[in-house]
Amino acid sequence: MITLYALKPRFQALLRPFVARLAAQGFTANQVTVAAAAGSILVGLLLVALPHWRFLFLILPIWLAARMALNAIDGMLAREHGQKSRLGGYLNELGDVISDAALLLPFVFLPPFGPVSTITVMVLAAASEHAGAMGPMVGASRRYDGPLGKSDRALVIGALGLWIGLGLPLPALLGWLMPILALLLVMTLANRIRGGLREP
Repeated sequence: MITLYALKPRFQALLRPFVARLAAQGFTANQVTVAAAAGSILVGLLLVALPHWRFLFLILPIWLAARMALNAIDGMLAREHGQKSRLGGYLNELGDVISDAALLLPFVFLPPFGPVSTITVMVLAAASEHAGAMGPMVGASRRYDGPLGKSDRALVIGALGLWIGLGLPLPALLGWLMPILALLLVMTLANRIRGGLREP
């Protein structure tokens, strides 16, 4: 299924000159990975601590765009500048799961989303990333199947942050968003497992 991940090569092409400068200055892929996870934790905790300051949710789309760039940069540093490592693999996979959980956490305390549906989305997001990372363990590639991959989740959460940050209303009907995301994540999980099993 087509997801925003398909746009990654074009995004990387735009970043490549900047990444080359970072490598020349001694920055490492692991430093970028850790910075992306740490930034997500800080943003999530800030929004949890100050949920009534709705304008702060405008940070979400800005940070998510920055996080997508950082995720692309760490991968390019690893692959194109000889910085690939086993530690980097662990940091990359764990960082994605931690970042997702941190950025979803504020919605646990924000009506009409609530804890049950939001935590379900957090768990399913982690499971879908784990399923993707398990591909090489069964002789397949790392799977990025959709319909709700990491980039797609970032788009949804960023748009939601923009909506809240602009002070737009949060009707009860919006509470269905998390169950819908959960369903899409179940589909993503199934597609990643199915895709891995189908590989020769």
